[in-house]
Amino acid sequence: MNIKQIESTLQDAFSEPLKSGEQHKIVFWVDKDLYVVGQALTGMLGVYKLENQVVSGTGKFDKAGIGSNREVKESLDTEFRYFTANSKSVSSSISTKTKDYLMHLTDLQGIGLTAQVAIAELIGLCSGALEKPVQEGLVIVGNMTVGGTISKVEELANILQVCVDAGAKKILLPAPSAGDFYTVPSDLIVKVQPIFYLDPIDAVYKALGVS
Repeated sequence: MNIKQIESTLQDAFSEPLKSGEQHKIVFWVDKDLYVVGQALTGMLGVYKLENQVVSGTGKFDKAGIGSNREVKESLDTEFRYFTANSKSVSSSISTKTKDYLMHLTDLQGIGLTAQVAIAELIGLCSGALEKPVQEGLVIVGNMTVGGTISKVEELANILQVCVDAGAKKILLPAPSAGDFYTVPSDLIVKVQPIFYLDPIDAVYKALGVS
């Protein structure tokens, strides 16, 4: 799938009628749903939906929509281990023992799944647990390792083009990507506000707009 096709899909998502309580962005809150623009395991950029639900339970993390894909499963397991170990650093009100966390990943173009979902799902779980949406018009980009290490994203200019054409106003990026902005056309840079995060917890704070 090329950039124009992805842009068209995102634009359709922005223009379709909203259901009660929904607000469409690219990687963002949609009644506990996230839309992710990331690189598929096939190498192509794709659009994915992460649906999240937080219910009473015993601390389980149920994943659907990923089949037997090892890389995607490992990315989500990495994120949830980080979430259980560090959720109190976000808010003391988050419980990982009395709640179950349910998610479903949908490949919207059928190009194959992406493993670049850890940061987005971490933000989604915290957003759901706190019942607090991310900032309006915000796009979240990036991934992390089991230890919480972040790295710069690939194809930054292409990702920003998709985001801008879909109507995004802000983009949350890993700080190492700041050095790649020279690759982004100036007409793109002036259309979106970059917000850089230093680590996964910083990403959650900035996505939710809290200090």
